[in-house]
Amino acid sequence: MATGTQLSVADQIRQLEGARGLVLKDVSYYAQVIQATLPIIGPSSQVEFRRWGSEFLAEAFASPAVPLSSKETLSLGVLDTLKSLVEDPRQDVLVLRGVIQAAASIYPLAMRWIINNSYDSTTWEKMTAIKTRIRDIWDTAPLTIRICCVKFAQRVVLAHTSSANPEPRRGDALDISRNMVPAGHSALDGDQLEAEAFGLLDRMLNVLENESSDPLLVDATLNTLSILIRQRPKTTNRIVSALLNFNPLRLATATPLTPKTKVLIKSMEKTTRMLLTHLYRRDPHNPLAGRMQQYVERLVRSRAEIFDDNGRKRAMVEQAAAVEAKRQRIATVSSQPQIEITPLKPGANTLAEVFTFTNNDGLKKFNVSDTIPAPLAARISVRTIVQLDTDILQRAINGVRDRLALLREAAQQPISPETAPLDVEEDDDDYEPDYYAAEDTEQLMNKLDSSPSDERRDLQAPVLGALALPAFKLPAPPTLNPEQAARVGQGAIARVFGTMRALEDPATKKPKAGLHRLAASSYDRDSWLTVITRLATRANAGLDEILVKDEGSAVSLPSINMCDSIREMLFNYVLEDFRKRIDVAVTWLSEEWYRERVQQRFASPSGPPREIPEKYESWTLRLIDAFLPYLHAQDKILTRFLSELPELTPSILARVNTLCRDPSLVNLSLTSLYYLVMLRPPVRDIALDTIQDIWTAYEDARPMAAKYLQKWRPGYVDAAQQGLSGTPVGTDGAIVAT
Repeated sequence: MATGTQLSVADQIRQLEGARGLVLKDVSYYAQVIQATLPIIGPSSQVEFRRWGSEFLAEAFASPAVPLSSKETLSLGVLDTLKSLVEDPRQDVLVLRGVIQAAASIYPLAMRWIINNSYDSTTWEKMTAIKTRIRDIWDTAPLTIRICCVKFAQRVVLAHTSSANPEPRRGDALDISRNMVPAGHSALDGDQLEAEAFGLLDRMLNVLENESSDPLLVDATLNTLSILIRQRPKTTNRIVSALLNFNPLRLATATPLTPKTKVLIKSMEKTTRMLLTHLYRRDPHNPLAGRMQQYVERLVRSRAEIFDDNGRKRAMVEQAAAVEAKRQRIATVSSQPQIEITPLKPGANTLAEVFTFTNNDGLKKFNVSDTIPAPLAARISVRTIVQLDTDILQRAINGVRDRLALLREAAQQPISPETAPLDVEEDDDDYEPDYYAAEDTEQLMNKLDSSPSDERRDLQAPVLGALALPAFKLPAPPTLNPEQAARVGQGAIARVFGTMRALEDPATKKPKAGLHRLAASSYDRDSWLTVITRLATRANAGLDEILVKDEGSAVSLPSINMCDSIREMLFNYVLEDFRKRIDVAVTWLSEEWYRERVQQRFASPSGPPREIPEKYESWTLRLIDAFLPYLHAQDKILTRFLSELPELTPSILARVNTLCRDPSLVNLSLTSLYYLVMLRPPVRDIALDTIQDIWTAYEDARPMAAKYLQKWRPGYVDAAQQGLSGTPVGTDGAIVAT
């Protein structure tokens, strides 16, 4: 900010916003940024800088991400700036609002500081001056400032009264109360603080008794009372009495019921009702619980009477007839379109005419396929069908069915020459028949022979012309290359992991069924885990080592190995909460070990040698390296993990050896190894070898390691000590002859 005099106000504000973005990402920079910006946001600065600074300080001290100790230290440095800003009688409203909000967050911190440092009376005098100034402008300031003053008064009442927690040092560190003030404190008097608190509380509750109070201020006051009742029991009776004497519906009788007034009345009524309902449900044994419940019921009835009566007001006498006629006409009008199903015209009809109910010639000639894209037409159709009335849609469907049925009957009905109509209307007076020679018997017989027989006519299928629907076939799906298929598989596995995270652990642990358990038999977390681990270990078993020797027959394999991708997801899933998900790790690694053993058993001894990929040891080492840095001295998870692994190798136990670099973890490392010595005889030798390596490499671990070695390898420690002076010693503790 050294070039601030050369930059415009907008540019400097932009730089300050960059500093704010920095501290929001890393709260450790708050101290540096606040110290650097205090000279810029002082009382002599421009109003834009003061607005930004007051808002930034209010945000900083209200942030839960900043540690309490850091807030307490920072608050000591900003009190002078806040005091000079709040005491300016011509201060900007937005600046004053931010200053009061910051002071509300700082006041408990300043009180905690003066409790522990009674010699620093100057800091408490500054905080008292700020409090006095806020109290003086409370009644005369604009509404937004008065709401902030209510919040500040609430924080003062919380700090000056006794907490519900009898032992404040063991309770919430943010709950600063009179209980923390020691008797005989040089700067604070507990009785005086409590008297001041009740005075501020009465001033807050005076808003509920004053009929001229602004509804927004009333709502703000009501929202601050719940925490006072919950954390300060001494204030309960006073607050509840004020609430029972408060009528949130009084504005309905004092002013006309405009839309704004209705919103304000409903807001105050709902806030009051919810507050009292919360109070008597939270403490049903309270002596005032019955009165609160009766008040809430009476409030609900009064609200219904006021707003329902207002909605049922009768019309004026001279307008009664018009209003009634209007209501009758509106009642007959439906919001849904009405359709009229007309019969089809005689002759051939297209499929579009069967499904068309409109009489508008323009709509009939409108070709949707040439004008509107198919996706847009599909969305419009779906949206219209969803919003359409069910009765109208059913009526249209029935109309189409009736039309199709009529067309089918007309096509299937045989035409008899004896009953066929002569196309002569009975009421046509101008009809004059044509006179021509009648056909003889031979001509009639020739016509009958040339006409199709009745049997063949019955077998002939009716032809509906344009009504025949073409066969619909789905287009062939696009072929996926190996890379696309691998990505799709990764997405499917990721969704399965999302399902596993959503499923809760069962309340009762079921016994494991072993390696031959059924996968996905109950669709719980364990079943999905079985599916995932077997996809990772068994899906491509025997395919990892396939090599394509012929270049002409080479197949493009995906660069993404699906099984390795699943293993990576399992690895990340376990590390998200490795203490609770250590059983997932054991299940997964057991499947890896089982896969390797099965492949080794069925490997063909006569065929070419195949290199079986060893995944068990590599992923076990990676998992141990990942969670070892997070272990503590009382952690039992390492012992459990080592004891449940299907196979332990010297390289795995060598990772346990590295724990002894931290002296606090020596006991954990040796205890886990000694557990293996006691309860896993197959790995006893390599566990004892690891203990010997610890005894040799780490002097801090020698007393405890020597105690275990004296029992299981007697004489090793003495021989090893002699070996340090030049005598060689074997791994089993025996002296090697030279």
